Amino acid sequence: MRRVEHVMGFPVSVRIDDEYADDETADPVFAWLHEVDARFSPFRADSEVSRLDRGELKPDELSRDLADVLGLCEEYRVATGGAFQVRLPGRGLDPCAMVKGWSVQRAAGLLTAAGARRFCLNAGGDVVAAGGPWRVGVRHPEHADQLCTVLEITDGAVATSARYERGDHILDGRTGRPATGLLSVTVVAASLTEADATATAAFAMGAEGIEWAAARKGCEVFAVDAERRVFRTAGLPVAS
Repeated sequence: MRRVEHVMGFPVSVRIDDEYADDETADPVFAWLHEVDARFSPFRADSEVSRLDRGELKPDELSRDLADVLGLCEEYRVATGGAFQVRLPGRGLDPCAMVKGWSVQRAAGLLTAAGARRFCLNAGGDVVAAGGPWRVGVRHPEHADQLCTVLEITDGAVATSARYERGDHILDGRTGRPATGLLSVTVVAASLTEADATATAAFAMGAEGIEWAAARKGCEVFAVDAERRVFRTAGLPVAS
């Protein structure tokens, strides 16, 4: 079964290889992601995030989900010395850097709970896979028609942060300016929550983010810096 929808500003595709699966198997996935978009988007005036940012909600009035997301954001802010930041001067609250990976990982959990054993969930190039092996290509940061490497994932997640899709959209929270030092950074981890947040945080940190990400427990890293030097950790699951 294969299905694609556009949600949260990017295409989300689901492939389930279990024989029982049909189009309805993915219904809970897309229902959840549309719900997340409505509740957590900083671009919707009626979202919980926007209401919190305007001071219409007190901290003790937040949903458990948003409280969890903001808690994770704070963990990464502290771990990066402020490079990962969801509150920047002159901008409203924007937890999208955490919400994407967190929500897609939750969506994968819905598939597992429904009995799916072999599936691949791709959200704008970030992937959660189960029951592999699955082959995941890492795009070249400067040539859209080329790959830097191909990874082999059995059960886990892959996320990449780079400039090539949205330009200088990742800011270094320590300076408020676009992050420099890296062209792209890819992180492999057990969950997309960890992989996506770590990739974004590492990119925000610049060149020092490579070593920071590589030191995180359970994370493998592939990165290209601004000098076009390639780095990869020893345990990166490169396809043979």
